[in-house]
Amino acid sequence: MVDFQFIIISNQRLCLNPLNIDSRLELAALFITKPLSFFPFTISHTARLPTDLLVLTVATAETDGFSRFLRSAKLFNYTVKVLGRGEEWQGGDYMAPGGGQRIRLLKAALEEMKEEQEKTILFIDSYDVVFASGPKELLKKFQQSGHRVVFSSETLIWPDRHLEDKYPHVREGNRFLGAGGFIGYLPNVKTMVADWTGEDHDSDQLFFTNIYINPEKRKSINITLDSRCRLFQNLNGALDEVVLKFEDSRVRARNVLYDTLPVIVHGNGPTKLQVNYLGNYIPKVWTFETGCTECHQNLRPLTGIQSEFPQVTIGVFIQQPTPFLAVFFERLLNLQYPKNRLKLFIYNQVRVIVDSFLEGHGGLYQDVKVVGPEGADTDSISSRNLGLDLCRQDKQCKYFFSVDSEVVLKNKDTLKILIEQNLPIVAPMITRPGRLWSNFWGALSADGFYARSEDYVDIVQGRRVGVWNVPYISSVYLVKGDVLRSGIPDYDLFSSDTQDADMAFCTSVRSKGVFLYVTNMHTFGRILSVENYQTKHLHNDLWQIFENPVDFEERYIHPNYSLIMKNKLIETPCPDVYWFPMFSEVACDHFVQEMEHFGQWSGGGAVDKRIQGGYENVPTIDIHMNQVGYEKEWHKLLLDYVAPITEKLFPGYYTKCESNLNFVVRYKPDEQPLLRPHHDASTFTINVALNTKDVDYQGGGCRFIRYNCSVEAPRKGWSLMHPGRLTHYHEGLPTTGGVRYIAVSFIDP
Repeated sequence: MVDFQFIIISNQRLCLNPLNIDSRLELAALFITKPLSFFPFTISHTARLPTDLLVLTVATAETDGFSRFLRSAKLFNYTVKVLGRGEEWQGGDYMAPGGGQRIRLLKAALEEMKEEQEKTILFIDSYDVVFASGPKELLKKFQQSGHRVVFSSETLIWPDRHLEDKYPHVREGNRFLGAGGFIGYLPNVKTMVADWTGEDHDSDQLFFTNIYINPEKRKSINITLDSRCRLFQNLNGALDEVVLKFEDSRVRARNVLYDTLPVIVHGNGPTKLQVNYLGNYIPKVWTFETGCTECHQNLRPLTGIQSEFPQVTIGVFIQQPTPFLAVFFERLLNLQYPKNRLKLFIYNQVRVIVDSFLEGHGGLYQDVKVVGPEGADTDSISSRNLGLDLCRQDKQCKYFFSVDSEVVLKNKDTLKILIEQNLPIVAPMITRPGRLWSNFWGALSADGFYARSEDYVDIVQGRRVGVWNVPYISSVYLVKGDVLRSGIPDYDLFSSDTQDADMAFCTSVRSKGVFLYVTNMHTFGRILSVENYQTKHLHNDLWQIFENPVDFEERYIHPNYSLIMKNKLIETPCPDVYWFPMFSEVACDHFVQEMEHFGQWSGGGAVDKRIQGGYENVPTIDIHMNQVGYEKEWHKLLLDYVAPITEKLFPGYYTKCESNLNFVVRYKPDEQPLLRPHHDASTFTINVALNTKDVDYQGGGCRFIRYNCSVEAPRKGWSLMHPGRLTHYHEGLPTTGGVRYIAVSFIDP
């Protein structure tokens, strides 16, 4: 016999609410097999939905997850009552049975409510829960269940596997109860928790399980499970079943196993990171139509408060030899933030000179503290803990900005942008040029290491722009001072026996319920490759053309090089002699200083064992690039910056810039002041001026004899390009004072 709940009888119209799925199936079969005349009444399925819904949740602390829960509830106009505010949590954590405190608080709250038959209670966790839809859909699905109480379901049984045989079987879906969420009518929920007498640390999961597996209690209270995840989606044990479903300006979680769209998503157990990932989108945080909808909410504008800028401690960490360190400090100085509101904490593990920076600019800052390397017992981990604690102990410190020396901050407003985001911990996304490497991870593997999230590539490549809750950040990030003092008060956040310092920090932070964010709302910069950085030269950055080509170009290539073709910067001082900007002033100075530091200048004689054949027709006093270990780097430089110019100037000629003679020449009046007329052993030659006439030397220049044309004032960093043989017989004009340096290559001999 079909078991119906009779709700309304009027004028022979009967509204039926089948009590369970089996009853609905029987009813459907009856309709199929019997004619309508079989039924003595008209059947209507338009039962009134319950409308009086109250969401109850327990939150003893207002964590980032709790704030996210409230935002999603507010979006759908849920009425939420928070229990336990101000209490100390005694209910354990998700890794062990506990949660009895939740039932105690729920029971007390229900006892204060008036008995209303149709009042509906949703009791749900909050720290790891997101609403994906509103009360109307939730209540409709609850009413369709035909039961008075519906619990979320799980694929895994917990905490007592021995109870598995006592669970009733289901036709389809999950068999086991999840205590993290249920919905029910007030009288039934009251009855269900009335017998609770346990302690706060006792298991709420076990309490509700024992009620459910008791056939009499299950029937009397009228409990069922949301086995197909129509109302609740617990992620533990179901990660492979859940995907994001992008709708018009809205995002849902879809259970692909049961083809359902759950209303509530719960990151129960060890799935906190997964619900954080889903919470980057659900319900309307980021969509393809709108982009990021929450990125401009709850901001802390800094515009117009010059005298009230929050105090920031900047922690600079130099953990290993780092290329372009001088440029790093230049960018640090150029951050657009009042220096008198900044304190510097510098950890210097290697022997680099920061004294020049501090001597020139240290007085601009409110305070400066330097740790290491001489005589310091502080290691990398200790220094990071110390830096954070300096801010933690200083109540005036509103933020700690941690920056590793390999970070290239191109955006001068980085610090202000991060402060304005008003987040507990936020990192600017930086990447490594030409690679998918960045300073954040979108997911973690089972053993806590890197895993690629589904959206990682889109975020790194800028196809999805927003502020993202992620499990791992490194290299550069901003931490609120209040979070250090209350959210993560432990001194040691970076130590671990199994993880490196950054991973340990992120694990420590996440364990306290503090979220880590990364923003790609702006372009901030990049990160250097430091793994193969050698320190055996005077100017080691010159050797970075392979490892860090972008930074090499910014440091050493003339700032107008990229405009050569666009703005027609190539000049023709003599027939078929081309003149264009190539090296920056810094590059010229570094090449000269590197050669002088090496010091092994040739004697200027014709016998030269450095070249093939051992004889030089037109000798100079010089140092070859291969003598200082710069042959490969110089060839790369020619390929990247000379070959493109050659192919534009000489259409149809393509060069691989092969050369066995690349050298720096030194001219001095009392050493070798000039060079007699000669041809070069090349198809074409480049000749780059490395210093400035009338500043570093007098006289000098190059004369092309066939055309009686001279270039007597070569510009520093500019290159002459001319044919080497037949037409361009030339000579070096006398240097009459000072020292003149040029870099020369005989290309395609």
